[in-house]
Amino acid sequence: MTSAIPNDRNAHAKGDTPVLILSEAEVKTCIDLRRLLDVLADGFQALSGGKVVNPARPQLDIPQAGYSLAMPAWMVGKHLTVKIVNVFEGNIAKGIPSHLATIHLFDPQTGLPICVMDGTYITAVRTSGSAVLSVRELARRDVKVATVVGAGVQAGQHLRLLPLVRDFAEIRVVSKEFADAQALAALHPGVVAVSDIEAAVGSSDVVCLATHSYEPVISAEWVRPGTHVSSVGVAPPGGELPLGLVGKASLFVETSDAFAPTPVGSCELAGIDPETGTELGEILLGLRPGRVSADQITVYKAMGVAMEDMVAADLAYREAIRRSIGRVASL
Repeated sequence: MTSAIPNDRNAHAKGDTPVLILSEAEVKTCIDLRRLLDVLADGFQALSGGKVVNPARPQLDIPQAGYSLAMPAWMVGKHLTVKIVNVFEGNIAKGIPSHLATIHLFDPQTGLPICVMDGTYITAVRTSGSAVLSVRELARRDVKVATVVGAGVQAGQHLRLLPLVRDFAEIRVVSKEFADAQALAALHPGVVAVSDIEAAVGSSDVVCLATHSYEPVISAEWVRPGTHVSSVGVAPPGGELPLGLVGKASLFVETSDAFAPTPVGSCELAGIDPETGTELGEILLGLRPGRVSADQITVYKAMGVAMEDMVAADLAYREAIRRSIGRVASL
């Protein structure tokens, strides 16, 4: 028989818990892009080294509207991190981003909440950051021309990050609607909008796919030897990356989970032997080779993993604390 009298532990009240709140604008001011690339590199090494708890993400579907993903991660030295990201494509017509997120940090010793921050910007910048990190590690050192395919949020972040990893003579942007490419290029000095995607891809050293296309946006035949291609678009059941390119290139991924069924893995990699892919962290650790020849085509396919949110949120949180940014609320 269970006693109706609570013991001392059950009688304890949590009380008011101070929680730091960071807005989207505040998060932006707290993330240095060069530093982000470095912490992502550290995170990928930890992930491939088995130091990150990064469970498969569950998906909650809302019929005719969108879906929600819960993305938890933790490693020693970091807060327990959980991102909730909601993807509602209809938001674009309403002038709202299709991807909306919040990130929650908890004390790993007690489980008490520490911080709630906007995760929309982090989702965008960590995704493009991982792709540009792949450029840093896998593209030839003598690359001169990069083409970004797409004109949305991800494409814009790529344009900000690419100049940090290579001294490009030209960066181009191409989109299904040329006017969209022109509008995005106008926001980034030195970036050129182009209309002929085949010619652009065929004369590029780096090609970054950043669309929400349900079918391939380029042809494998357009990609010349020595090119590095990255892809961050997620649009099951199809996808922006042509399967023919995967078959003729050296494939790199965030984790072997990329070969799992969606929503964990990539629809473009479904049915492919996971042994054909190399984790980005493995090359950073020196466990497996990256680029081994000037003519090698390398492909990086990203799905987004919670480790990326964890290290980006940790970067923002530490900077916010250092600079006394944000406001404290009680829960």
